[in-house]
Amino acid sequence: MFDTRICKLLDIKYPILQGGMAWVATHELAVAVSEAGGLGIIAAGNAPSEVIREEIRNFKKLSIKPFGVNIMLKSPFAEDIVGMICEEEVPVVTTGAGNPGKYISKFKEHGIKVIPVVPTVSLAKRLERIGVDAVIVEGTEAGGHIGELTTMALVPQVVDAINIPVIAAGGIADGRGFIAAISLGAEGIQMGTRFVCSTECTVHDNFKEMIIKSKDRDAIVTGRSTGYPVRVLKNKFTKEYMELEKKGAPFEVLEELGSGRLRLAVREGNISKGSVMAGQIAGLIDDVKPCEDIIQDMIKTAKIQVDNLTSIKGGESNE
Repeated sequence: MFDTRICKLLDIKYPILQGGMAWVATHELAVAVSEAGGLGIIAAGNAPSEVIREEIRNFKKLSIKPFGVNIMLKSPFAEDIVGMICEEEVPVVTTGAGNPGKYISKFKEHGIKVIPVVPTVSLAKRLERIGVDAVIVEGTEAGGHIGELTTMALVPQVVDAINIPVIAAGGIADGRGFIAAISLGAEGIQMGTRFVCSTECTVHDNFKEMIIKSKDRDAIVTGRSTGYPVRVLKNKFTKEYMELEKKGAPFEVLEELGSGRLRLAVREGNISKGSVMAGQIAGLIDDVKPCEDIIQDMIKTAKIQVDNLTSIKGGESNE
């Protein structure tokens, strides 16, 4: 039922990708998602290439399934990461925070599939022209660094504008969201926040617990004044940050205040002073379970939604 072009392109059972979340998307999480039939992603973040090389090799020790690495193009180590990924023969690369154009030919020489994250129609069209294999269309509902357009509005516009497959991201955590994305024309989805609350994710339990306890209005946006908006769960840190923003604090002051906050939350479990990046869908998540269960529950719910829609349509026809 869900055997889309993304499944064929990436050689995966289900068109479900795990988000490349810095400090969160380790080889442990990536292995669990790939083994469950999706595409696990190791996040490079701002880490040096040798750190990510070790993560890649750890993945390969545990699984022969396809996987990917997410490159944050603004990282000071991006160039090194690109070279290392080619050396390690990583099958898939996703990119964020920039245009991967100058690396496309190198990736193609090594048979690597390239799937950038895009926040606009214009960037999606530009990237299609330079030869990327698919795009991840991420709406503002997502956690972490975001654009302005919603998933619901952006996905169908991109689908209509390009011919390569579209993967929807932002605001998806269950089978209902999956079917909604497919209905908009996407051929796959990417999830981040839902996979944070998985058994295999190595983030601190406090981080997971904060997501589980969050409500619908707890995921807010900081950093709009800097031009680099970030969606996080509100806490003491965000209150201090946003107060400085309102006072017109310069970029350098805000940048220094935010430095190291994600690691503080993810690794040390300080969810009061750390940056708890999570999407608006956090309010829907109420448990921690294995990635296998997350994916199977999603597919089961999606099939039920399709059956319900078919039943409704059949009833209308009979009338």
